[in-house]
Amino acid sequence: MDSFLTITEVSRRSGVASSALRFYEERGLIKSQRAGSGHRRYPREVLRRIAFIVFAQRIGLTLEEVGAELGRLPTDRVPGGSDWAQISTRWSERVDERIAELQRLRGGLTGCIGCGCLSLANCKLVNPNDRARLKGAGPYVWIGKSSRSEPAAIPPKSGGANLVQISGEKLIGARSKTDT
Repeated sequence: MDSFLTITEVSRRSGVASSALRFYEERGLIKSQRAGSGHRRYPREVLRRIAFIVFAQRIGLTLEEVGAELGRLPTDRVPGGSDWAQISTRWSERVDERIAELQRLRGGLTGCIGCGCLSLANCKLVNPNDRARLKGAGPYVWIGKSSRSEPAAIPPKSGGANLVQISGEKLIGARSKTDT
């Protein structure tokens, strides 16, 4: 079995478009060698790196962050299970943050879309007088950012209303279906 794969084989095996593979290579995330004909030839280990890149992007890492993580892998040998385990351990906090963000988003969708107004600028329950505008652009209420004291969604208690923290005040938000 040949220890190198063509770009077509890597694309087929990884599910990543050839153009993306070339882009990853330009960014230094993967490496190839050139055959006598000038065609790219990738070592088989590149499939694991590509899987890592795809997974990292799915959990929200930028390509710059992916590159930094890949830069921690050994270059004198094929990375093994313990090398990948060290990286995944560092990701646990990031994954937990992403899960919490998605749960807040789900709660926001239920409350906000459920009321029918679809507008925090016009919402009399969650954002009276459009107070959220004072915190800047972006969906701060939904994503729960609090690093610059932006409004943060407070998860509803069982059977209670969604609450939103804006400028230190707790405001009653849209009620959930269990409130009736």
